[in-house]
Amino acid sequence: MAKPIIAIVGRPNVGKSTLFNKLIGERRSIVEDTPGVTRDRIYGETEWCGKQLIIIDTGGIEPKTDDIILKQMRFQAEIAIESADVIVFMCDVRTGLTADDRDIAIMLKKSGKPIIPCINKCDSVGAPPFEFYEFYELGFECEPIAVSSVHGSGTGDLLDEVLKNIPDGMGETEEDDSIKVAVIGKPNAGKSSIINKIIGQNRLIVSNIAGTTRDAVDTHISTENGNFTFIDTAGIRRASKINDKIEKYSVLRAHMAVERADVCLIMIDAQTGITEQDEKIAGIAHEAGKASIIVVNKWDAIEKDTNTVNAFNERIRTALAYMPYAPIVYVSALTGQRINTIFEHILYVYNQSNTRISTGMLNEVLAEATMKVQPPSDKGRRLKIYYMTQVSVAPPTFVFFCNNVELFHFSYQRYLENCLRQTFGFKGTPIRIVVRMRGEDSK
Repeated sequence: MAKPIIAIVGRPNVGKSTLFNKLIGERRSIVEDTPGVTRDRIYGETEWCGKQLIIIDTGGIEPKTDDIILKQMRFQAEIAIESADVIVFMCDVRTGLTADDRDIAIMLKKSGKPIIPCINKCDSVGAPPFEFYEFYELGFECEPIAVSSVHGSGTGDLLDEVLKNIPDGMGETEEDDSIKVAVIGKPNAGKSSIINKIIGQNRLIVSNIAGTTRDAVDTHISTENGNFTFIDTAGIRRASKINDKIEKYSVLRAHMAVERADVCLIMIDAQTGITEQDEKIAGIAHEAGKASIIVVNKWDAIEKDTNTVNAFNERIRTALAYMPYAPIVYVSALTGQRINTIFEHILYVYNQSNTRISTGMLNEVLAEATMKVQPPSDKGRRLKIYYMTQVSVAPPTFVFFCNNVELFHFSYQRYLENCLRQTFGFKGTPIRIVVRMRGEDSK
């Protein structure tokens, strides 16, 4: 089942972002080019009583304003409300119940979604302040819950109430053995067309108008090679070009699609070639540690000679120098050229990403590598690597135990990564290397 989405909404400066950070358990940097409007990442995940929840932070709502920025913030919040399964309506006990709170409450009631009034800044121990009780006037079915987003008090009661209001079965661990494949790329790169060609039917809306796909759409496919779930996503544009607030949430969904994917297909438009934006999109998958395949679409529209593929490969490898492990496939969603090979690549990079190597074999490779190239030294001190072990897969993650972390230079880490790839493959997947002093926990 899908993870339920919880939107935190309310007036500006009532503590929504502080509560958001408290619920997801980390202080997540939120980048804004205009305060409250454009945010690179405004979602996070948390778990409560065995349920997985997606939390969305929103800009403050000013119900009655002619200010363009505040109107944009309100519209952004309205999209979050529309996407949410449960809405946490946040108010400030110190300012009391305001006219704007009442107007927002009316707007929220029209949504038909479960609304949980969350009264923030109830920081004192014991019973909430007298002003808390006036929020009962809002007349929601759920009673107001007193919280302190700074101290975290009351957040457990809030999440308990959230669980009472999510649909049955949502948020539970998925019993799904399919390989999740996120199709990401710039607008109009052919993401929906590729999936339509793969499944042999026009399941998704296809248009040459950029931005047709507003949300992440799942398509389940069973083949002789196994079960797959393709996640079509809205095209990701430069942040400076995202003016439509609906599209901002499309980008949010695309990030979320990458997070829950096993494999990412990074779509490149052959006609425009590799661009700076393609580099950034590919970086989303790389930083998330996802197995990836670079899919160059519209290859049928390119005039070719004997050097065309090699030249294209070189440009892509130069631009995406940080992910040399990703295979490149040249296809045409229009003609179906080499579409069938995509399944083979998906299975291969998925298996590579989930490969686990025994500690014994790893240390044999380590011994040979350090014998060929001595570990670095500095001022008479030489790096000693005692042993290594693999601690996880997807992506394969290795911990090296040594005598001095500072001596373990990045260049030597890269050398050891290359040795691992030469011996074990790991084609299509990033590798994570963690360095520990001997005696530290490997987890």
